[in-house]
Amino acid sequence: MIVLGLSGALGHDAAAAILVDGEVVAAAEEASFLGEHHAPGRMPIEAARYCLTAAGVSAKAIDIVAFPFAHVPITSPARWHYARRHWRSPGHAVRALLDGNRAFRDVRERVLSAGESLGVNFARARLVPVEHHLAHASSAYHFSGFAAKTAILTIDRCGEFTTTLAAYGERGRIHKLAEWYAPDSLAGLFGAFTEYLGFTQNDGEPDVMAMAHHGDPERFDLSRLVRRSSGDFRIDTRYANAIGGRRYTGLEREVSFGTALVDWLGPPRAVDSPDEPYVHYAAALQALFEATCLDVVDAHLKPILDETGSLAVAGGGARNGELNRRLLARSDVRAMYVPSAAGDAGTALGAAGFVAAALGEPPGTLRHAYLGPAFTTRQCIEALEAYLHRPHWRPLRDVPGETARLLAAGHPVAWFQGRLEFGQTPLGARGILGCPSVPGIVKRLALHAPVDRWRDPVLSMLDRAAPQLIGEAAVAPFASTSVPLAAAGRRRIADEHIEKVHVHRVGADAHPRFVALLDALELATGDGVVLNEPYALGRGPLVNSPKDALDLFYGSSLDHLVMEDILVTKGDG
Repeated sequence: MIVLGLSGALGHDAAAAILVDGEVVAAAEEASFLGEHHAPGRMPIEAARYCLTAAGVSAKAIDIVAFPFAHVPITSPARWHYARRHWRSPGHAVRALLDGNRAFRDVRERVLSAGESLGVNFARARLVPVEHHLAHASSAYHFSGFAAKTAILTIDRCGEFTTTLAAYGERGRIHKLAEWYAPDSLAGLFGAFTEYLGFTQNDGEPDVMAMAHHGDPERFDLSRLVRRSSGDFRIDTRYANAIGGRRYTGLEREVSFGTALVDWLGPPRAVDSPDEPYVHYAAALQALFEATCLDVVDAHLKPILDETGSLAVAGGGARNGELNRRLLARSDVRAMYVPSAAGDAGTALGAAGFVAAALGEPPGTLRHAYLGPAFTTRQCIEALEAYLHRPHWRPLRDVPGETARLLAAGHPVAWFQGRLEFGQTPLGARGILGCPSVPGIVKRLALHAPVDRWRDPVLSMLDRAAPQLIGEAAVAPFASTSVPLAAAGRRRIADEHIEKVHVHRVGADAHPRFVALLDALELATGDGVVLNEPYALGRGPLVNSPKDALDLFYGSSLDHLVMEDILVTKGDG
């Protein structure tokens, strides 16, 4: 059975994934092919074409097209909850009750049109909708490899109406335990504060989490934002997740925080605002977010965790490395899985996995994220020969060893190897690397990979290096956990301002050449560890093709690019 999963009909994060007889063959984001962050308004046409090519199948051979958005009947409590909570905005309430599936019809038509443009034969192929949060849940549970009953938590701004789901997986099936509906969204609350603190929602949440490290959560009491009771919660929409007349309108862009929030806490943070009091707001928000999520786990998932200790987490909220650290620190959590594409792009894979499991082909464990396009050394040479700048390049006999020597000498290196990662985190295929023991390397990397000053860096390390660098802290896969450096780790990182990092533990399932690079670095410096920033333009997608890699290289101040078996340098190198 061939199942194609498509996301993006909601207007962002278009992606495609293909499963053949339950095996994940390929997955990629449309943004990687367009070079456009989030690919707004686009469907995953190029990503799907790549997936079909990678699987070696024709679109006419597709059996099922799955997509992560489903019909919600009028009998569902979701529509009634939404209407009741939006009684101050009668238009929203009435539409939820009388036309609550308008978005579903629009999404279905967009997916159907995309499938037809790809050449899918819908006379034989089925179009199957999957509830948005079940697709998130599947993207974590069905690919985790957990054989025992697994607790599942999904936290996302909103699907059809659902914002948060507590469930469990057993024998390939997902069973709901509790769910919450808009406007009661914890991810939405965090997103509203992301806007209030001067960042962009759906991008700046990791900055807010990192900003919280610099504040005191006790300085301000933000508890009025969320009414918490026995594992349940309600967002006060005067302050966040606001609609209609409650929204703050003092900025040029539309935001989801309310005028009441500004009246209470003061004006939104601007680029040139002082750090205080905003760092303390961030810290208090992070503490409230964690506490509410942990309440949900205690009330609804603890019996399952007590039984097996397995936890799968997905959705935009799963990008919060501090929450993931708190979850992993629980005594009842023994193993945790967060997918590499935890946000909406990952629902393409989740929708396909959910359908495959329901039809008797449960997916196997997915322990790596290398699911995108790869390019041979010959293709890289062809791109170099056709490139306008006439690049200076030479072949490398020992790619890991020569790259390690460059890094140890203090040079940042752009790294382009093998299949592109699925997700936005560099995990060994597309990264800008730096040796963390080199003084000033963090500032030099920031020149090449511009990210906000608050964001925690990714530190890729060999499994055997982790105990000394981060102590005995447990981490989830795919650099999804923020962890404080141990004392020994702080001594080995030249930048004294780095206290926490997103930890990428590199084991046997990682890219073999990346493992070899870390082995070579260990020989050269004593530590098999590297700073790993996205090889991307700003916060856009990771580079995909050799031409993309060269365009970004020549648009930066980088001097070294290792592209498959080739070293590209500027000038005479």
